[in-house]
Amino acid sequence: MFGVLTEKFQALFSSITGKKTLTEENISDAVREVRLALLDADVNYSVASQFVKRVKEKALGDAVLKSISPGQQFTKLIHDELVALMGTEESSFEIKAHPSVVLLCGLQGSGKTTQCAKLAAYLQKKYPGKKVLLAACDLQRPAAVEQLKTLAAQISTPVFSIEGETNPLVVAEQALSRAKAEGFDILIVDTAGRLHVDAELMQQLQEIKEVLNPQEVLFVASAATGQDAVKTALEFDSRVQMTGTILTMLDGNARAGAAISIREMTGKPLKFEGIGEKIGDLQPFNPHSMADRILGRGDVINLVRKAQENFDEKESQDLEKKLLKATFTYDDYLKQMSTFKRMGPLKGLLKMLPGMSEMGAIDFDEKEFNQIESMICSMTPQERMEKVELIPSRRQRIAKGSATSIDAVNRMVKGFKKLKQFCKEMPSLKNQMMKGGMKNLLSGEKQLQFGKKMPWDR
Repeated sequence: MFGVLTEKFQALFSSITGKKTLTEENISDAVREVRLALLDADVNYSVASQFVKRVKEKALGDAVLKSISPGQQFTKLIHDELVALMGTEESSFEIKAHPSVVLLCGLQGSGKTTQCAKLAAYLQKKYPGKKVLLAACDLQRPAAVEQLKTLAAQISTPVFSIEGETNPLVVAEQALSRAKAEGFDILIVDTAGRLHVDAELMQQLQEIKEVLNPQEVLFVASAATGQDAVKTALEFDSRVQMTGTILTMLDGNARAGAAISIREMTGKPLKFEGIGEKIGDLQPFNPHSMADRILGRGDVINLVRKAQENFDEKESQDLEKKLLKATFTYDDYLKQMSTFKRMGPLKGLLKMLPGMSEMGAIDFDEKEFNQIESMICSMTPQERMEKVELIPSRRQRIAKGSATSIDAVNRMVKGFKKLKQFCKEMPSLKNQMMKGGMKNLLSGEKQLQFGKKMPWDR
């Protein structure tokens, strides 16, 4: 995401860091580079212009000129302005009516149908016990109804549709009636993709909105759309008064600047972002998190959120005690790996840690992580509990059972012992996680070299 933009910002900050003070001349040079970087990332021209204007005005203030660290101050200015550009605070979604109706709209191909299912999965997870109903009102695209049903089946969510019906207004009305009659808490409505210049379809969307009186009207914007995303968002907002935006395809587009321009142009919050292709790959849009990612600072906000969702507090406390007492076993090791896998691909998790990319920590084969799991699964219960020594014959059996080599088993055992020693010396599990314990789940040459300072310790 934002690969080129991130690289340009980092290069700019490196050049500024060497300055003893910020002068009007070097500030002008810097903001010129900022403007070019934003435009190259497809940020709307007027948005980019206003952005650099605000940065320059603040950079020329006395507080910055007198700073002993002008590079850090300038970096903070860029970060703060990015956060302000994208809304300052994370928007919330609360159930205010029964049912609370959420209407999704946007261009064809922006991913509305997929986002409907993702949003349903997110809300069911956020509000356990609440009933969600999906309404298939995209009757323009062939197989759209079947696509929604297939996606909904993955999360056991019902879909309301009327076979043979060609009027989405009828489907919307009856879906709302069913939601009220059967006590659904949330109704999510999928609509057909349409161009804002198509007067008939836009009128149809307005009528659907009038019938449903939705709590949320979310515009689904694809990062791949480019500058048209901003123009289209403005047109949709003028017709149906959208309440926010879902950004999609941010994970696969390096020129996604147009998408983050939408909030500045419409004044409506960015509410959610699609971060992958899986049904669970939707998360609340957080301006601070996005600014961190754009500037190459990792994504601690969403890493903590993932940890809170997947780690049991009591289990974590028990694990911490085991780590500090050096009673941590291979069974515990296996449980932690399973927890990390639930959080997502390890490469993705490591990217979320500040400074990990500088250490080359993300350049490893994910299969190595899976091999460690296979080796532990090939152990006997006594071996996992460390009640017997892993003599060469046992290691040979483990290698054979896990389809690995004796060298791989030796590296895994060595890595496990180092991890135990490392964790024993840490004052708490939190410090262990932040200081590289997660990295120590890897074996061999990829392991953390003890005593090496982290980027954030420099």
